[in-house]
Amino acid sequence: MGQIKVEKNVGGIEGLCVITPAVHGDNRGYFMETYNQNDMKEAGFDINFVQDNQSMSVKGVLRGLHFQKNFPQCKLVRAVRGSVFDVAVDLRSDSKTYGKWYGVELTAENKKQFLIPEGFAHGFLVLSDEAEFCYKVNDFYHANDEGGLAWNDPEIGIEWPHLTGAYQGTASAEGYALDDGTPLNLSDKDQKWAGLKDTFKF
Repeated sequence: MGQIKVEKNVGGIEGLCVITPAVHGDNRGYFMETYNQNDMKEAGFDINFVQDNQSMSVKGVLRGLHFQKNFPQCKLVRAVRGSVFDVAVDLRSDSKTYGKWYGVELTAENKKQFLIPEGFAHGFLVLSDEAEFCYKVNDFYHANDEGGLAWNDPEIGIEWPHLTGAYQGTASAEGYALDDGTPLNLSDKDQKWAGLKDTFKF
């Protein structure tokens, strides 16, 4: 027990948590528990995770901001290789922090995990040459239930690190790049999401 350190309500947003596991290392390498149900319950989380997902993305890829409308998911996310800047935006209509965002850099080195409850849009920007991203969810994916939010909506004002470019009124990646010249890379779908005032509320 007690193998995790939990920072709760990060950024002043209720429910968002950054979790740092205990890492036991020596000259052979290291060992850590990436998930322990008992530790989570001791920290106040009673979440039934039902699926693990993993993706690989190259530098400059931005995935998001995504959510499920009718079957919202709680997520526990981490980077197992490389580095990403991970963001959650509060879309809970009854929340005092509706529309507020918080971001945290997740890396293979810092081993931090980001717990995002239901009712948030989520996305990440890949900062390393490649990144492998893992996340647990407490509900299965439901086709035709996906929603999205413009990653660059000025009303939200996410400060994506190392990213240059000027907002042109849409979620298009055109004109955006990392500060080393790597072009921003978004899916066609992620370049068509609307801003906060025109999107879904939980």
